[in-house]
Amino acid sequence: MVVTVPTDRLAADLGELPEDVELLVWPMDGPAPRGALDMVVPPYMSMKTVLSRLEGVETGLIQSQSIGYEGVEDLLPSGHVFANAASVHETSTAELAVGLAIAAQRRIDRFAVDTAGGRWESVFTESLADRRVLLLGWGGVGKAVAARLAGFEVDLTVVASRARVEDGMPVHGVDELPALLGDAEIVILTLPGGDSTHRLVDDAFLSALPDDALIVNVGRGSLIDTDALVAHLERGRVRAALDVTDPEPLPEGHPLWSLAGVLITPHVGGASSAMTPRIARLVRKQIDRLRAAEEPLNVVLRG
Repeated sequence: MVVTVPTDRLAADLGELPEDVELLVWPMDGPAPRGALDMVVPPYMSMKTVLSRLEGVETGLIQSQSIGYEGVEDLLPSGHVFANAASVHETSTAELAVGLAIAAQRRIDRFAVDTAGGRWESVFTESLADRRVLLLGWGGVGKAVAARLAGFEVDLTVVASRARVEDGMPVHGVDELPALLGDAEIVILTLPGGDSTHRLVDDAFLSALPDDALIVNVGRGSLIDTDALVAHLERGRVRAALDVTDPEPLPEGHPLWSLAGVLITPHVGGASSAMTPRIARLVRKQIDRLRAAEEPLNVVLRG
């Protein structure tokens, strides 16, 4: 069995492998080391730019290091099985979502600037406690966000694609959004990208929110109509804390960089030390399953 990983670090994190597993470090910066590979783990943030190197290579499984996979189907050569990295990034992304909400509410971004400038200036800020939080998405990240919000004494409402009760949580369907937005002081977006969620947060969505509502996006930049968001930010209607944007990377000079009430992190939701052991565990599980001729975990595309 031949497995490739993109870095020496991940290779080391896998530990000792069975004798019948050959592990190769291939960052996909050149031709494949073999014509047939049982499993390929592409590089983390640049996966989409290198998938074409799998053309003509036989593979058993392509194991992504990301949860999201929108657009991959158009880039992945035919004949490959592709799995996402569910279970790897949920914890870290949920931490950042709650961290962004706290930072924006308590104006930690402003205090960081004051620290750099040597200024001591007290400001009365908004709390996270007692706020009405609307959480969009009840997948792995959404559930992880809800678990971390449990200790913050918020009034939580969850929305997903369809209404249901799951894991003891009443979940509203997306068709109920118009009736829910008027009460939402904080909106946290954890939804995936794709046609069904494209620009879900548009002018009508933003207009329905109360004044000074906070939008936190750790899902995908495409969830938000950026022009509509900029227009509302310019009027001081809403605030935003964004780990993902559209376009991305956010270009120099874009209005979002300079508007008041905006906090931006550069798509780092999953980029923490929590990722390292979790991606190693997932790759080890996939190796074990392939060796046992079992169905791999997290398969989302079949070429």
